[in-house]
Amino acid sequence: MTYVISASCVDVKDRSCVEECPVDCIYEGTRMLYVHPEECVDCGACEPVCPVEAIYYEDDLPAGQEDFLAVNTGFFDDLGSPGGAGALGVVAHDHPVVAALPVASA
Repeated sequence: MTYVISASCVDVKDRSCVEECPVDCIYEGTRMLYVHPEECVDCGACEPVCPVEAIYYEDDLPAGQEDFLAVNTGFFDDLGSPGGAGALGVVAHDHPVVAALPVASA
């Protein structure tokens, strides 16, 4: 089981969750953040600090957001398990579902 970042993060990327994560498993794509499902230790530290309530335990994803489990997992298909987001920096792509979303207006 793992935590999942949902659609509310797209074009927001507040990064409060990144600061709070004790295992550095929240990676930054171009338009949103992603939880690495194999690196996440299910501590839940990220969930309460998210200002847009985008983070959920995978079994608690709201209706209509269930696809974001596959989005978070799929983001790492080519990336693998780098073992920590901090050293990697921003990954210059997003999952195709996220990339296809309309850009949020400011």
